Amino acid sequence: MDEKIMEVKPKSAIGLALAYTLKLWPRLIRYVEDGHLKIDNNLIENSIRPIALGRKNYLFAGSHESAGQIATIYSLVGTCKIRGIEPEGWLKKVLTVIPDWPANQVHKLIPGELQ
Repeated sequence: MDEKIMEVKPKSAIGLALAYTLKLWPRLIRYVEDGHLKIDNNLIENSIRPIALGRKNYLFAGSHESAGQIATIYSLVGTCKIRGIEPEGWLKKVLTVIPDWPANQVHKLIPGELQ
């Protein structure tokens, strides 16, 4: 790449690509040197996409209170996913038991605590 970059125009597509690659070369070789590293961050990006979309949607929640409630629901669904709990099933169960649930035991309704 060091030789080829001298043969192409700096502003050409290949010139820009080579310059970019050479600039990031120390970071790129880390991937080859450590087999534990992933080549991309697609898994992370896909996992946080709902949060980014939610953040955009909060602008249209109607009020700050509504946006806070939506954020709480996102947090509970996220907790379900982290703990390997199917969110819809957990929510159905919570909505079934909550009318008779003691207020001082509400902490036992979080995902993973409700049996």
